[in-house]
Amino acid sequence: MKIVLAPDSYKNSLTAKQVAESMQKGLEKVLPEAEYVQVPMADGGEGTVQSLVDAKKGQILTETVTDPLGKETQAHYGLIDDGKVAVIEMAEASGIQYINKTTANPYITTTYGTGELIKAAIAHGARTIIIGLGGSATNDGGAGMAQALGAQLLDKDQQQLLYGGEDLINLDRIDTSKMLPELAETKIVIASDVTSPLTGVFGASYVFGKQKGADEHMIKVLDRALTHYSEVIKRDLGRDVAKIEGAGAAGGLGAGLLAFTNATIHSGVEIVVEYTELKEKLKGADYVFTGEGQIDFQTKFGKTPFGVAQATKSVDPKIKVIGIAGSVGDKISELYPTGIDAIFSCVPGVEDLNTAIADTDKNLQQVCENIGRLIR
Repeated sequence: MKIVLAPDSYKNSLTAKQVAESMQKGLEKVLPEAEYVQVPMADGGEGTVQSLVDAKKGQILTETVTDPLGKETQAHYGLIDDGKVAVIEMAEASGIQYINKTTANPYITTTYGTGELIKAAIAHGARTIIIGLGGSATNDGGAGMAQALGAQLLDKDQQQLLYGGEDLINLDRIDTSKMLPELAETKIVIASDVTSPLTGVFGASYVFGKQKGADEHMIKVLDRALTHYSEVIKRDLGRDVAKIEGAGAAGGLGAGLLAFTNATIHSGVEIVVEYTELKEKLKGADYVFTGEGQIDFQTKFGKTPFGVAQATKSVDPKIKVIGIAGSVGDKISELYPTGIDAIFSCVPGVEDLNTAIADTDKNLQQVCENIGRLIR
């Protein structure tokens, strides 16, 4: 019997690799003779770097970069495939964890640090860079990222724009002549499941601005600034990014990457499926165990268990897919037609969140042992 263990991380508790290990320990208690294949997964958000580094036996590096508020911070990124491929989560340098209710201000927050991570990865020899978009504190359209890579975003006095989304309204012209030369031979793979365009009522400012500290007036100002920014990009760079699906991800960083680099947008979990070679590892499997902190009807919109189920059924519809979560939410019956055959919660009873998080390893082992007994 072959069992593939392909879970996402459980937020604030276990990494994807640790989840897979817990699952295997529980199953081995009753199915010791089975062949187990661990494939730590992610969907492009938090945990993507760790999952791909674990799956590909890569390395994690630390870089001193600029946080969204312009201060120094330490951020991590991964190198896989003998350093040829880098994996970056933009939130590491430009994430919402760097701001609070007092400091949140998308007028000034910047993606400059994300650009510094890209620059560091290129300096280490990476020529393919996977960038997970999500959890940003920014609304600058990736302007800071471009500036870190050498782009000149100039106002009418030919001065470089200030950090943040507000000053984009003053953009007069873009000069890319001093951008990092290696960018021309670097492939950027954007991992995101956000479909919002850069501008408009469904764009970055209107959909995500409030959670980054923008009030109704600021949202309108930021959207006007991004609209102007996209018009200058179209004029000076010849790229029309305003209405591309996903351009509004991470406060418009998607648009910035599409405008200033050789970037393409893909589903996060599909990228992880590809780079972990999950489909190859699924061949000959009898069961697949997947999961994440919560499984509910939203899981079908590109979350890891959905992506794993889709990949599994494409390899062999007979392979059974079992999802395990800390919390099982609403309308999970909608997931069964997507390829997930059964869904379980690993929480054994009523307990507070902190206890449930602390006991995740033990609880996962217990539920997997019980599922293993049913299989046997």
